Amino acid sequence: MTVGIAIVSLWEQPNVPQTVALHDKITHGMMYLLLTLTWIIPVIKSYRSNHKLQIASYVIVCLSITVYGALLELLQYSCTQTRTGEWLDVLADFLGAFIGVFLVALIKLIRH
Repeated sequence: MTVGIAIVSLWEQPNVPQTVALHDKITHGMMYLLLTLTWIIPVIKSYRSNHKLQIASYVIVCLSITVYGALLELLQYSCTQTRTGEWLDVLADFLGAFIGVFLVALIKLIRH
């Protein structure tokens, strides 16, 4: 999932209009929500008995996913000719990561 998002994000796409369309931001949010789930589930399983480490892992994964998204936006801006880096995309990435972490934490809370 991590590599797939990098490939899709850096793939040169001629004739794509550069807009701040809502569907683009929703797509970013959903991709990063799914990416967060693929990162967080194995991490929290390894800290099953330590609640403090689970909470720390939520924060670390959310921040790591956001930094990953920001780096990809920076690479789009500096290394591609048909893609642009947008801070609104980074915000959408963060929101997707945050919602993913929130959902996992909520499910764990309900199950216990």
